[in-house]
Amino acid sequence: MRPNERRQSGQSDLFRARLDQIVDLDHPVVKLAAAIDWRFLEEQFGAVYTDAPGRPPLPTRLMAGLAILKHMHDLSDEVLCERRVENPYYQLFCGEEFFCHQLPFDRSSLTRWRQRMGEDKLVALIQESLAVATRMGAAKPADFRQVVIDTTVQEKAIAFPTDAKLMHRARERLVRLAQARGVTLRQSYVRVGKIALIRHQRYAHAKQFKRATRALRSIRTMLGRVIRDITRKIVGRPELADVFALPLSRARRVKDQRQRGRKLYSLHAPEVECIGKGKAHKPYEFGVKVSVATPLNRCRGGQFVAHVKALPGNPYDGHTLAAVLPDIESTIGAGLERIVTDAGYKGHNAPKHQRFKVYVAGQKRGLTAAIKRAFRRRSAVEPTIGHLKNEHRMGRNHLAGRAGDAANAVLAAVGYNFGLLLRWLALLLRIVLVVLAAPSHSNQTIVAS
Repeated sequence: MRPNERRQSGQSDLFRARLDQIVDLDHPVVKLAAAIDWRFLEEQFGAVYTDAPGRPPLPTRLMAGLAILKHMHDLSDEVLCERRVENPYYQLFCGEEFFCHQLPFDRSSLTRWRQRMGEDKLVALIQESLAVATRMGAAKPADFRQVVIDTTVQEKAIAFPTDAKLMHRARERLVRLAQARGVTLRQSYVRVGKIALIRHQRYAHAKQFKRATRALRSIRTMLGRVIRDITRKIVGRPELADVFALPLSRARRVKDQRQRGRKLYSLHAPEVECIGKGKAHKPYEFGVKVSVATPLNRCRGGQFVAHVKALPGNPYDGHTLAAVLPDIESTIGAGLERIVTDAGYKGHNAPKHQRFKVYVAGQKRGLTAAIKRAFRRRSAVEPTIGHLKNEHRMGRNHLAGRAGDAANAVLAAVGYNFGLLLRWLALLLRIVLVVLAAPSHSNQTIVAS
């Protein structure tokens, strides 16, 4: 069943206060809510629902508005729900007509809505943010035909992975699952396993690596004994074999992984990858690579994000353009005229019709004065990436799975773009107030006479 979308009735209620009589109608949040084309979002997000009978989903404006506010103000789901109850501007932005004293949905509804939409549908929020910027004069359509592309790492919310901590955690998960399922173990190593982990960490900190290696060997031995004990106990019990299949597989993988090859860096997030970006202060980051595209020249309203895409598998930067460039054109609704990248995109695989539109930093041939100026603007994408990470929840992703990686990256760009629009509206409001407060020339003449 499709959502029952909200429409303004204009009616009054004797026992409830209308929001438009409470809030300041010149507030930037109110202006932004009026500028967004909610009908477009209803059409895009409504396509994932069917007309089958059942309980109707929550309105599109409510869920889309909450997603925008969450990443625009860097809020968790729990804090967002609290703010939504106490803030009338949040309620007006999400389509409420009267002030609500209770939350009309459950917090888990936000998770289910993100999972149902996915990356493909959430891109509509980026499209709408760029459309609103164009309608309000914060950007021009031509601004998005020349872009700068770079990649960064969206880190996952996991502990720093070490062999000792991973094996200790794998043993704890197996022991806990065995106790929950009534499987009696010969020995759980709860006490001695924790002591061995502490001993290993202390030896490693003191650079006593031979002793640390012996402690690590003990932790590996304990994990192997628990794995073999559980394997013997569940033989002939298919109902337990299915329950223990995935935990045992990951525990064996953690126990046997060595220096080379694909590794498991987190038991609860096996999709995490180890990515080295050449940073002196952080040689390795654990998460997923993300491509970010911004306009080459700054728009009037700021450096908007034209496209964001998660790239699982840690691909080479130059081999991402074949998938990224068509997506950018689909998002902005126009063809690209110039693409500027850093030196990490040498040997790129851009489509044939766009191959000579890509300019890689460091190339020497075919450079005109305009292209040299474009190279000097290439670093404009770096502060944008910093804002996405520090202020819009891309710095540490708490959403689960590869789908969560992709959705969080897109929503971070959505929150960043709408944050720029909010500041643009606040600037316009200040300009209007200054103009109205300034004395006119005729009034000055009358006072002087």
